[in-house]
Amino acid sequence: MPTERASIADRRTRAAATLRERNLAALLLSPGADLFYLTGYQIFASERLTCFVLGRDGKATIVCPELEAPRAAVAAPDIGRRTWGETDDPCALVAALVQGSGAIAVADQMWAAFVLKLQVALPDRVFAIASEITRNLRMRKDPAELEALRLVSESADRAYALLRERPFAGRTEREIGRDLADLLRAEGHDEVGFTIVASGANGASPHHETGDRRIAEGDTVVLDFGGAMRGYRSDITRTVHVGKTAGREEQKVHDVVRRSQEAGYAAARTDASAESVDAAARRVIEDAGYGEFFIHRTGHGIGLDGHEHPYLVRGNRERLEPGMAFSIEPGIYLPGRFGVRIEDIAVIDPDGSARPLNRADHAFASVA
Repeated sequence: MPTERASIADRRTRAAATLRERNLAALLLSPGADLFYLTGYQIFASERLTCFVLGRDGKATIVCPELEAPRAAVAAPDIGRRTWGETDDPCALVAALVQGSGAIAVADQMWAAFVLKLQVALPDRVFAIASEITRNLRMRKDPAELEALRLVSESADRAYALLRERPFAGRTEREIGRDLADLLRAEGHDEVGFTIVASGANGASPHHETGDRRIAEGDTVVLDFGGAMRGYRSDITRTVHVGKTAGREEQKVHDVVRRSQEAGYAAARTDASAESVDAAARRVIEDAGYGEFFIHRTGHGIGLDGHEHPYLVRGNRERLEPGMAFSIEPGIYLPGRFGVRIEDIAVIDPDGSARPLNRADHAFASVA
């Protein structure tokens, strides 16, 4: 724990340095990934304002309701606290902690109800978004974060392997989704974020809402699922066939998607642009004649949020660096017929190459 607290304190030091570089007065964070990243304190958002205030001088304070103070003290014992009662004005308390001149960076997802009150409490201040400060810090994962991502990815891999041992035919997507959720928890996940089970024609919708369609022999089924352990997220997709032998085109499409992902891995390296990874994966699908059916970006960053920077998409010229973690997830979606997607989480290693964190079998697996 002391080592972890020191690491989090170092993040605050670097965040304060960025405030000074950008001539910003303070960083104000409400509950969410940024607050957890800089404090180690994880709390749900509610109508009672919790706000982390970081000054450009490095002074850090958690403003929280009195009833949440014991939790804050345990989670972040090295950070000052200011508490407020039910009839107090927490925005005035936050405003009093902001010192010096300059704009204020506010959490990207802070509720409008709080932002508007803070603007009244801090008149004549320009408000900026907090990700201007936290984005670059969070994109490059430290060793502890990479270890957390490895562990949660391995947990998802184990859940997938166990799911393949269970029957699919005759059961609904929702039943398979419940199995997935139970397996993720059994394999160590603290939280299940989503379980997409898209069978048959439903597989042509990348974000299909798992429903009551009954899975039949011969179906192609897209399984996209993830959650969190200790705050860090998993996200994996595999596509399976129900029955002994897949159809010729289904097998062909799966082979194309698998080669597309391999091309994405080969392109992902230190100093490569994010868009070049997308282009490499997309080229394989286009050359196979399915380009119009690859309808989303190739990948997204991952960490404390399921989707964060960097995004592997055309137009993003950002260069990849060691410590960056992101998905590589090409797909082909044939409307009214079926879909195929394969997704892993990869990290850029110190040697400059992309290393998969998911090791689950990539084959077009047959399930009963």
